[in-house]
Amino acid sequence: MLFPDMSDHFLKAAIEEARIGLAQNGIPIGSVLVIDGEIISRGHNKRVQEGNPILHAEIDCLANAGRLGFSQYSRAVLYTTLSPCDMCSGAILLYKIPKVVIGENRTFRGPEEYLRSRNITLEVVDDEDCYHLMQDFIARNIELWNEDIGLPSEQKKL
Repeated sequence: MLFPDMSDHFLKAAIEEARIGLAQNGIPIGSVLVIDGEIISRGHNKRVQEGNPILHAEIDCLANAGRLGFSQYSRAVLYTTLSPCDMCSGAILLYKIPKVVIGENRTFRGPEEYLRSRNITLEVVDDEDCYHLMQDFIARNIELWNEDIGLPSEQKKL
């Protein structure tokens, strides 16, 4: 069981990953995977740095965890600074990660209701650091943001 102060600690670790990505001229989204109260993997969005369109923070984090079994995933909590997109939500469902803590979903909201309908517990923190990291990045890099998130043109205006 997670204690509230530990949850904050894990989200801060995900924010740290987002800042690493930003320092590498990438998109500031970070993620950590926690099992039994311990961070076992970290990741950040690397699609710009590595020229790989699928290296979102959650995917990078899961890849960095290596091969895990169902018994490990079934006890995991994935922390991410931004609401997971369709691809990352698919990975959450595939590995049956039961809980996701989302730093913020004002900038972008993935298929959260679908995840809930599939019995994934979502906790949206609405963290100001997560929100401002994204808003500052988008203000300076709107074309890169629009390329990454792939929204239809009528939705690209923030």
